[in-house]
Amino acid sequence: MNFKPNKLRDAVIIALVATAATATAQAQESDQPTNLDRISVTGSRIKSTDIETSQPVLSLTRADIEKQGVTSVADILQRVAANGAALNRTFNNGGDGTAGISLRNLGSARTLVLVNGRRWTTGLDGSVDLNTIPTAMVERIDVLKDGASTIYGSDAIAGVVNIITKKDFDGAEANFYKGQYSAGDGEREAYDFTLGTTTDRSSLTLGASYVKEGSVGAGDRAISAGGPPFFSGQSSTGLPGSYIRDGRRYVIINGTETPFNSQIHGYNSSPDNYLLTPQERTSLFATGSYNVTDNITFRTEAMYNERKSEQLLAAMPVTGQRLSADSMYNPYGVDLTGVNRRFNESGGRSFNQNVKNWHFYGGFEGFFEFADRTFDWDVGYRYDKTDENVLTYGLFNVANLQNAYGPSELRNGVPVCVSAPGGDVIPGCVPVNPLGPEGSISQGAIDYTAFTAHDSSNLESKGYYANISGEIVQLPAGALAFAAGYEYRKESGQFDPDAFIASGLSTGNGAKPTKGGYDLDEFFLELSIPVLADLPGAKLLDFSVATRYSKYSNFGNTTNNKFGFRWKPIDDLMIRGNYSEGFRAPSISNMFAGDADSYETYADPCALANNPTGGTLALCQAQGVPANFIQPNSVDSDDVAQPGAYQTNEPFTWTSNPDLKPETSTSKTLGLVFSPSFVQGLNVTLDWWQIEVEDAITRPAIGDIMDRCYSGNATEQAAYCGLITRDPNYGTTAENYTITNVRMPLQNLASYKVEGWDLGIMYRLPETSFGQFTVSWDSTYLSKWETKATSESAAEGYQGRYLDQDPYWRIRSNLYVDWSFGDFGVNWGMRYKSGITEECDLGSLQNYCSDPEGLENRLPTTVYHDVQVRYNTPWNGTVMLGLNNAFDKQPPVSYQVSYNMFDPQYDLPGRYMYMQYKQKF
Repeated sequence: MNFKPNKLRDAVIIALVATAATATAQAQESDQPTNLDRISVTGSRIKSTDIETSQPVLSLTRADIEKQGVTSVADILQRVAANGAALNRTFNNGGDGTAGISLRNLGSARTLVLVNGRRWTTGLDGSVDLNTIPTAMVERIDVLKDGASTIYGSDAIAGVVNIITKKDFDGAEANFYKGQYSAGDGEREAYDFTLGTTTDRSSLTLGASYVKEGSVGAGDRAISAGGPPFFSGQSSTGLPGSYIRDGRRYVIINGTETPFNSQIHGYNSSPDNYLLTPQERTSLFATGSYNVTDNITFRTEAMYNERKSEQLLAAMPVTGQRLSADSMYNPYGVDLTGVNRRFNESGGRSFNQNVKNWHFYGGFEGFFEFADRTFDWDVGYRYDKTDENVLTYGLFNVANLQNAYGPSELRNGVPVCVSAPGGDVIPGCVPVNPLGPEGSISQGAIDYTAFTAHDSSNLESKGYYANISGEIVQLPAGALAFAAGYEYRKESGQFDPDAFIASGLSTGNGAKPTKGGYDLDEFFLELSIPVLADLPGAKLLDFSVATRYSKYSNFGNTTNNKFGFRWKPIDDLMIRGNYSEGFRAPSISNMFAGDADSYETYADPCALANNPTGGTLALCQAQGVPANFIQPNSVDSDDVAQPGAYQTNEPFTWTSNPDLKPETSTSKTLGLVFSPSFVQGLNVTLDWWQIEVEDAITRPAIGDIMDRCYSGNATEQAAYCGLITRDPNYGTTAENYTITNVRMPLQNLASYKVEGWDLGIMYRLPETSFGQFTVSWDSTYLSKWETKATSESAAEGYQGRYLDQDPYWRIRSNLYVDWSFGDFGVNWGMRYKSGITEECDLGSLQNYCSDPEGLENRLPTTVYHDVQVRYNTPWNGTVMLGLNNAFDKQPPVSYQVSYNMFDPQYDLPGRYMYMQYKQKF
């Protein structure tokens, strides 16, 4: 590593080392509010003075957020113990600058994200990019760890994140942030300014923020740089280019034909990639209110957010080309097939996003008296729009490549492409030399064959709301309260790929345009029913019930119900439970996405090396597959076809499905809240939870398609064999009837059953002469995470296992301790991820596994320690110095992960230091 001298790093380290022994941290869960006004809490529409509901909610205050030393909402939420695996800035290959939250590992699209209790702009896939929400506008974040489709509608299967923004702000506040890794890279800076004024009748809050997050190269960390003992980034497509002649693959080294060896002639692409992708965000936001009368208020909020982000990959591997026998760069005088060459002269592939988001809400709220009772109401309109433009550099035009690999010769000493030897010159074409070392492809050839792709997409979402709540009648144990409402929502969007990509003329994966939309009407009713109060063994017993009817324009209607209870046998203990039905409507991309290319790895059941027998053999013969059939790419260096799975030369086709049904779910929770009167300031919550999802929208795996076509029943064979296309004239006689395409449509196929426990401890110790201590502990234990690929499949358990970029930790836990003494404070946090196990069948590399005999590798327990020191200045400012991953904990090595040798949910290697300054005016 190249450690750059840096004054910020040195200053932060000195300040933190001096206080590390007494480092304590901040509690994440907010104090119980003393305000007895009737308010709406996350998970219910009924306003109440009691914030304890039948559902578990984790609340993060503004102070909690500031003490974590991060610059995005995504960084905050992805640390929550209940979160699984979601996109973030560590996703380079496969990332697009977005970031999400995946509660219970059920996917970002199954976690509903709200802002001020209302839906936020989503992508075409239905998930919310948390980078569209500036941290500067956040006042509090509530995480409802339970399903809530009856209250909020679609997508609230795994839980709900409700982000509460600043409002009724009076004064001014400026924040400055600067941070970087100890290696001197990954710089981050953030600036924001908030100005507000509040009177008896109105309020107005304005804010602006700017965040710039720098990159870290994969080659700048040992674990991700490639090479032994790490093997990320090793590619068989390198320099010089390789080719197939007489059935064998060769390269030319110093003018001599040499058999190709991927370990010797391959390419380490890791140093050409980002490990942490760069991003720049600019935001403007405003909130306001005006009391039209004593009981009617107009509220509005508006936001503009622009994100610029980039991902960087190694130069394009141009594969499977045919070099003409008449090319001036072909030394053999016969066509060479399977020519593979990495076009390093192009400088790599760069994917650049520019995403603009607009948000507006305007509405009236108020209350009225009727029959000696108060009723609250609100009506409003929401509008969200997203425009995205993506520029991709380093792709190549297939048609121009064919010309450049075709006949060529010197004309007047200049290399030119020709239609045939001695024929017409192809205008503008410069021939490619794919067999030479780096530098052998001229800039002219790059300019002729390369192109810049321009993709664009947009999404528009708008909706109307009308809600009313209040008390219906007074019962012996309290008031029977209700909330009811109506919502109309319309979603529409489209994706327009570059013309070359849409027409299949790009060396990248092809994709067709997407366009579609839907609208819906929804009605909901919620009741809070008190049963017992202030009795022996029943200080409180009440029930909550809710129902929601949703009518969609695309698939019809669905009704979902919820039941919950609270029981306090004594004042110090509350037992709570909840049962709710949920659903997730198919997204625009689920239903209307254009066909997309995917290069799949599969084992052809008809290949002789895979030993087809019985019904499989009979079906292969009926399809015309020859008895000596060889699957392409399965031949080893000795010309012997090997059994197993191999990647396709031609892309298969991923398709959407306009006939999808909604996913359905049931959620159950049962827990307790213990607040002992004999230990003031202590609050303990323990909740069991279970989520079952049916008709989950998934794409059948290529292996499942093959199994059901060649080994399934008659119905399955008819359905799945119809997805497969074989070419009777593919290549050599033994390769005829190779599978050249498989259509892979989305279907309501899978199911999930997820179960576990949440533990939360909040303890604010009595204030003493040596300061105030606060302890917060938030933990999740995953006891079961099972899935079925189809209803007929056997259940597969993922708990405690690691899959590629998809960890299923048994335990995630965050412990925070905070000490404040006057204007001085110290914050210490511990983030815990339990060990997980991955499959480890690596052939010659198998000995690197922790258990090579058992074909398993153990990713050990990982614990990160974060420290922050803060000081409140006499001039109403606050200085914060922090060090995350203070003990430089390295991420565990994975041999299953696709890139960088560690999962993106772990911290990057290295300490991260930062400085924050907040000034109030």
